[in-house]
Amino acid sequence: PNVDLLTASDGVSSLSFSPTANYLVATSWSGQVLCWDVQPQSGQVIPKAAINLAKPALCSAWNGDGSAVFVGGCDNGVQMWNLGTNQQQQVGQHQAPVRHCTYVPQLNMLVTGSWDRTLKYWDLRSPNPVHTQQLPERVYAMDCTHPLLVVGTADRDILLFNLANPQQIFKQIKSPLKYQTRSICCFPDATGYLVGSVEGRVAVQHVDDSLQSKNFTFKCHRNDSDVFAVNSMSFHPQHHTFVTAGADGAYNFWDKDSKQRLKAMAKSNAPIPCGSFNRDGSLYAYAVSYDWSRGASEHNPSTAKNHILLHVPQEAEVKGRARPPGRR
Repeated sequence: PNVDLLTASDGVSSLSFSPTANYLVATSWSGQVLCWDVQPQSGQVIPKAAINLAKPALCSAWNGDGSAVFVGGCDNGVQMWNLGTNQQQQVGQHQAPVRHCTYVPQLNMLVTGSWDRTLKYWDLRSPNPVHTQQLPERVYAMDCTHPLLVVGTADRDILLFNLANPQQIFKQIKSPLKYQTRSICCFPDATGYLVGSVEGRVAVQHVDDSLQSKNFTFKCHRNDSDVFAVNSMSFHPQHHTFVTAGADGAYNFWDKDSKQRLKAMAKSNAPIPCGSFNRDGSLYAYAVSYDWSRGASEHNPSTAKNHILLHVPQEAEVKGRARPPGRR
């Protein structure tokens, strides 16, 4: 099935599946936040709820039981949207747009990263952050698999936090990639993370210093003469392979353990700014819309189309394979 986003002229900024059901939330640069009930058996996608923010919405995250969605964006705040009552309340505040947010059920806490160069931890029962972490630069990418939280900032800094001790930076490095960080994704077992850059390259990194020899980088989302940003990465919740989605309009499935691409999917006619697996990996949702990577001059509101597409992954696309002979 294919879902058309209701906005006419603005791109999709994030996609998030509920941890408890096949509810999909999309945020957009128009400030529109939409929720659908995806029913794979019947192929139906039923609009469930929608809200509009006054300014662009940049990120979304679900709470632990799937009853509410957190949305952050260019109003510098974070809203908690209760899907049962359709009410929203502000639960976080920054000095600049909120670029990423993640909910950590183990801590019962929301973590927000902003262009104001801070990371904030929120206990939703209190209007003030539990902790504000100063960062070297603006937050460009962030992901969490408890107890690992990884933040990528401007100037290619990568900061690791152990959420057993969240008020302290566990490790800080420069990205192994030469160009700006665009996306980060933690391993499902929290032993490492992926870093994607604007020049079509991904780094596979391990947290433990003794495993540094297992780190490597690879090229993707390129053609003969052009390189494209790796906008989004997600691990399959069961097979622990992963997908990358890029500004070239392609998404590809990979196995980091055997170091091979499992499947290259057909290209879309516009960039893929974001994508997400549902809770059991039986669905992959991705947006096809302008990602602003070429600036305002390349954006044509009259021809811009915003789609959200749903792909049902086949086992051959997402199940890991044995390492080819001779490959280290």
